[in-house]
Amino acid sequence: MTIPLAAGVDTHQDIHTAAVIDTAGRLLGHRQFPASRRGYLDLLDWLRSFGLLLVVGIEGT
Repeated sequence: MTIPLAAGVDTHQDIHTAAVIDTAGRLLGHRQFPASRRGYLDLLDWLRSFGLLLVVGIEGT
């Protein structure tokens, strides 16, 4: 069974911090990524590694 997830990203000039939670609000993981093309790709891969993403909120946009 795939558990739906939500993620949030706090953006900054050089580093973005991401977190993933389940539908009960439990933190599944958090990590920082460089604000670069490679960092964005790694961030998306990392988020998707947890399961089905329903929504991603991005702070600072």
